[in-house]
Amino acid sequence: MDQNDRRPGAELVPVTLVVNGETRRLEIEPAVTLLDLLRERLHLTGTKKGCDQGQCGACTVLVDGRRVNACLQLAVMRDGCDVVTIEGLGTPDDLHPMQAAFVARDAFQCGYCTPGQICSAVALVAEGQARTPDEIRELMSGNLCRCGAYSNIAAAIGDVMAGAAGAKEAAE
Repeated sequence: MDQNDRRPGAELVPVTLVVNGETRRLEIEPAVTLLDLLRERLHLTGTKKGCDQGQCGACTVLVDGRRVNACLQLAVMRDGCDVVTIEGLGTPDDLHPMQAAFVARDAFQCGYCTPGQICSAVALVAEGQARTPDEIRELMSGNLCRCGAYSNIAAAIGDVMAGAAGAKEAAE
């Protein structure tokens, strides 16, 4: 929502977020979701609006390192938080390992769910809870893919997990 689009008489609330490493100080209406703030105010359109009810995961971003559905978060609730979107993970010339794995495994078809899938997968690996393909599938179940690329998505995540485990062992 652009400041010019606000409702007449609506109060604005100051919010400070660190978005993809950049401190952003904004004044917003209290009812603005994190998703709408990212897409419409900050023009970070990689985060997708799918169901707008927290059911599909297309809007998944990282808030203080944890995966959240941005459509269910009021931006004012996240004042002071660190937010990472798909745009903050890597660049076309320097892909994040999860992005590179998705490309290598062809883990997307239409691509609509891919930003949310990747953000969720990055957090999944950081959480360290998944150890098997079944656990990956279970812990990624909040991110839906209408095209059915699930086996490739799980394989890409497994590749990154194996690489992370190998790097950890090499460091020890």
